Amino acid sequence: MGISRTRAGNHTDMKGWKVNSDRMCVYQKYVVALVLSFCTIGGAGDFPAWSEQAPQTWLIQMPYEAPPDSQDVPDVYVPPNTQPLNAEELQRVEALLPMLEGKQEFWAMGEFVHLGEPAIPVLVKALTMTSPRIRYNAIETLSMMKGVSGVPALVETAKREEEIPKVRAHALRVAVRLDPIKVPEAIEAMAKDENASVRKSAAFEARYVRHKAVIPVLIGMIADDERFVALSAVQSLWILTRYETEFHDWEASSKQDRADWANEWEVWWEDMKEVFEIPEPKQRKQKS
Repeated sequence: MGISRTRAGNHTDMKGWKVNSDRMCVYQKYVVALVLSFCTIGGAGDFPAWSEQAPQTWLIQMPYEAPPDSQDVPDVYVPPNTQPLNAEELQRVEALLPMLEGKQEFWAMGEFVHLGEPAIPVLVKALTMTSPRIRYNAIETLSMMKGVSGVPALVETAKREEEIPKVRAHALRVAVRLDPIKVPEAIEAMAKDENASVRKSAAFEARYVRHKAVIPVLIGMIADDERFVALSAVQSLWILTRYETEFHDWEASSKQDRADWANEWEVWWEDMKEVFEIPEPKQRKQKS
């Protein structure tokens, strides 16, 4: 049996069956399966009885066209604006504030980034708006802009007791990355908060603040009611001071244990606070 091609692009076998082009793929798989089964069994002489009625088959190769080569698209970079905003642009920026929540929030954040540092005085107004989503996205936008001039507003947000913990923690985290020297007052305020997750954020982020003012705050947090807060505080102290105390089982400690161990740090700090300088951070060894 042979296979011929008609003008219409259909395939016709010797029995007169027509197989259109969109069924050729299924037909090809059927042919390959028959040939593989023939090879597996070991030859035509070993075929079972039903194979005598099977039609003779051939492997065929379908035409293949390679996909076109992709064209290189040049990178386009638009630098952020550095010029003061005029009255029309200020009005436009004000209109972007409520759009920091909803389907266009990412576009609005990108617009603030493009408008640059001159838009920060308007952006920080979002930190006092009613929607927590807007406040959170405003903090994220300041991080994307590397808006150092917005750090005082971030510090105030982190200190605000009526703010939700998620927003306070994010405000502190971004402020520490932008200008850590201005952050100790926020860490001190958050360390006294009733919410354990807020205290945990203060204890954790303090390790990135290379300022002596955070050390007594962290020492006071060692005796925290929550073990995970105390553990974050002592880990930050180890990173900042590199002072090694006696070995203690912090994971299984009680509040009374931690209060006793905090005395070791207090004695050390009383002796060292006048002369202590925070050591330079350890540099990671580069792989050769």
